[in-house]
Amino acid sequence: MAVGMMPVLNESRMESRPASRFRGKRVHFIGIGGCGMCGLARMLLDAGAIVTGSDSRPGAAALDLIKRGARVSRGQLGELLTPDIDLVVRTAAIPAGNGEYLAATRLGLRLIKYAEMLGLVMADSLGVAVAGTHGKSTTTAMIGVALIECGADPSIVVGGTVPQLGGGSRSGGGRVFVAEACEFDRSFHRLHPTIGLITNIEEDHLDCYKDIHEIVASFHAFASLVPPHGTIIAGGEDLRVQDALHQVRAPIEWVGFSPEMNWSVRVTGIEEGCYRGEVSHNGAVLGELKLKVAGKHNLYNATMAVAACAACGIDPRQAISAVSTFTGVDRRMSPMGTINGATVVDDYGHHPTEIRATLAALRERYHPRRLLCVFQPHQHSRTRFLLEDFATSFAQADSTIVPDIYFVRDTEAERQLVSSADLVQRIQAHGREAVHIPEFSKIVSHLRRVAGEGDLVVTLGAGNVWEIGRDLVDPPIKSS
Repeated sequence: MAVGMMPVLNESRMESRPASRFRGKRVHFIGIGGCGMCGLARMLLDAGAIVTGSDSRPGAAALDLIKRGARVSRGQLGELLTPDIDLVVRTAAIPAGNGEYLAATRLGLRLIKYAEMLGLVMADSLGVAVAGTHGKSTTTAMIGVALIECGADPSIVVGGTVPQLGGGSRSGGGRVFVAEACEFDRSFHRLHPTIGLITNIEEDHLDCYKDIHEIVASFHAFASLVPPHGTIIAGGEDLRVQDALHQVRAPIEWVGFSPEMNWSVRVTGIEEGCYRGEVSHNGAVLGELKLKVAGKHNLYNATMAVAACAACGIDPRQAISAVSTFTGVDRRMSPMGTINGATVVDDYGHHPTEIRATLAALRERYHPRRLLCVFQPHQHSRTRFLLEDFATSFAQADSTIVPDIYFVRDTEAERQLVSSADLVQRIQAHGREAVHIPEFSKIVSHLRRVAGEGDLVVTLGAGNVWEIGRDLVDPPIKSS
């Protein structure tokens, strides 16, 4: 791995955002209130576009867009569609049989997916795209929060809610646009990054990739989008990341705990699960990160964020201080409340590696008497493909409760091939306590009986498992 030079601070990268190609254009969003969609809609409104959209259940994000001048319908039958609309954007969750999609087709309107729209907006900016199997949302949010602290006024789209941003997105006046880049459906191939990050690469989304080799090749294609005058920031201790970056055009800045990396971090302490670490660039010590979020993995994510800020033209010493102000993303080890003296937290982790990292971080943060884990598997295909890896992921839990698998994207035939009972059986075979309780209400009742003083209850998964924590805590959290 070649050792690069200290990034030269580029004042032009801190200029205001140039005029948008969408000024005066009419853009309609099917599912405008969705995470990411509302962020793009807000950016287009600020750029002078005429924005309409639909949302079957308008929430705070959609209402905010209405206040900013967007027209939003509650139905999805095409009532706001007109022949003069320039572009219709839909999320991947909107099927081709959706009534509004069909209405747009009948009118002959140009239809694109969210990922392509994200790329078009990024092309007008200094794009920072954050990819990787794990850590995308947190690293994206860290970069965004730090750039705000440093006065760069960025635009940001994160795949989660960030309290410091007031949501999952932000429309800024600066030139930098930071966005999460997802490998599912190869959607990150639609982006136009000047700065590309790859945190790590593992097996996932095996419903659209044949094997790990296809996944590595897909990340290579993403990295190849970064131009020679751009920068790739990558996990240098991940062999698959190294493979993915073979013969790419852009210069690479490697990140890791090893002092051999361009950007390295050395652990200097830990307090209540939150790490401190000394950051160096090419051997020169720059400062100490003092995290407000738990887990050693977040020290790595934070170092990635510092490197990204430096690539945007920020003084890395200032970036270290700014990243240290980051307080987290919702559903990442988020406190929910208490029950019978036990603490309840919720986390989005749904891959074996994420589960291991989260449970280890929670042990360091809370030092619980017992760690009671509720894990909702996400997708039958993911559960089947990674079954043995999942089975060894709960070593840090004293007891694991598994509800039924969250059914999404898979076929009915796939659904018949694996069950939560199969996972419980494999966890038990590895000597850990586990039980299958299909219904959320019965899990809540069970935990109300067994959780006690000094215990920690964690709900884990990308589905709706957070509802268990909401209903469990005393008093229960009211639904929004």
